[in-house]
Amino acid sequence: MILFLYNLMLLAGLVLSAPWWLWRMATTEKYREGFKERLGWTGLRGIETGGRQVLWVHAVSVGEVLAVSRLVAELDTALPEFRVVVSATTRTGHALAQDRFGAARVLYAPLDLPLAVRRRIAELRPRMLVLAETEFWPNLLAGCFRLGIPVVVVNARISDRSWPRYLRLKRLWRPILGQLTRVLAQTERDAGRLRALGCGGVSVGGNLKFDVRVAQEAEATRLLRELAGGLRLVVAGSTVEGEEPLLLEAWRAVMEAVPDVVMVLAPRHPERLETVVALLEGSGFRWRRRSAMGKTMLAAGEIVLLDSMGELASVYSLAAVAFLGGSLVAAGGHNPLEPAQFGVPVVMGPHYENFRAIVEAMREAGGIRIVEVDGLAGGMAGLLVDGASVEDVGVRGRRVFEAQAGATRRAIEAIRDVLAEVRN
Repeated sequence: MILFLYNLMLLAGLVLSAPWWLWRMATTEKYREGFKERLGWTGLRGIETGGRQVLWVHAVSVGEVLAVSRLVAELDTALPEFRVVVSATTRTGHALAQDRFGAARVLYAPLDLPLAVRRRIAELRPRMLVLAETEFWPNLLAGCFRLGIPVVVVNARISDRSWPRYLRLKRLWRPILGQLTRVLAQTERDAGRLRALGCGGVSVGGNLKFDVRVAQEAEATRLLRELAGGLRLVVAGSTVEGEEPLLLEAWRAVMEAVPDVVMVLAPRHPERLETVVALLEGSGFRWRRRSAMGKTMLAAGEIVLLDSMGELASVYSLAAVAFLGGSLVAAGGHNPLEPAQFGVPVVMGPHYENFRAIVEAMREAGGIRIVEVDGLAGGMAGLLVDGASVEDVGVRGRRVFEAQAGATRRAIEAIRDVLAEVRN
């Protein structure tokens, strides 16, 4: 009954929004990309299985793809009799997944329409579906349950922002989530929330992002190292709308206090690059794009716009200080572990709800600085001026990163256990 009502509302929404979607598809390439795959038609073109059974791992966007990157690699080693196929929802997530895992096993996730889901499941015939975080789509889950395909959720979390919405609809979710085979929550808080929603087989597995390490140095990292000379880098990563003007304002004060610095600015969403370019053009600062770096040495106070995909995690390794975006405005923050793994001190704003457990662990250990908007310049400059402090904060942050490792191993063990139960 719940699934019927969901599909009825979904159909009504699609009918009402069809003109808008048709217009966007006609005028914007990203809405056309992967359209047939989103409808479940893949024909397994280019998806190599080698006759092996499929383990289907679904990651939504860039963050989830990064989180499961080590898990996918270790599944390849631990379960060589299976072919791990990865799906993503967003265009950027799909591109990063292809870069990380190879195009021969990456595809777009189907829309949560009954026919699209049935087509995809019939083509892949997965032995198991592994969901990253809480990508709960009723038709996808129901399609797996109907055919006896186990569903394991890894890195599961319920953010503070989404918790009230889930709670209001828990009676609707309970019949579906109660059929999940295993759920590995990031924290005890997440586990409690998931149990309250009716999820079955919940345990705490930890955060996969504590296990993710940069596999190789990016080209941008090599170029920046060569062109920076003796200058120090402040890497402002994953910035969102409304933050770049605040960073540019703070940058003037940082330069006055610490002249020998360069900023690497990496907006979270590629579609915003031209907006950021316009801000930089009007800022009065010397700047250049990463894609047009050239061979000219960087000048003190210069800004490099990181307009490339998949290089930020590696670039953090060069940072004297890292600022994590999505935290000066109410966007929930981004993952501070990417710079912390290199012993880089991290500065964040007060909005870090999406990574509360990680940030609080680092904060308790003295491995991160949380600042308000008016304290941004002082927070970055203070660390740069005080060499002992910057080293201490970085070391403490890295200790938190290393102490929390092990989520990937626990996820592999859970997946193996479920496969063994199914075989028996």
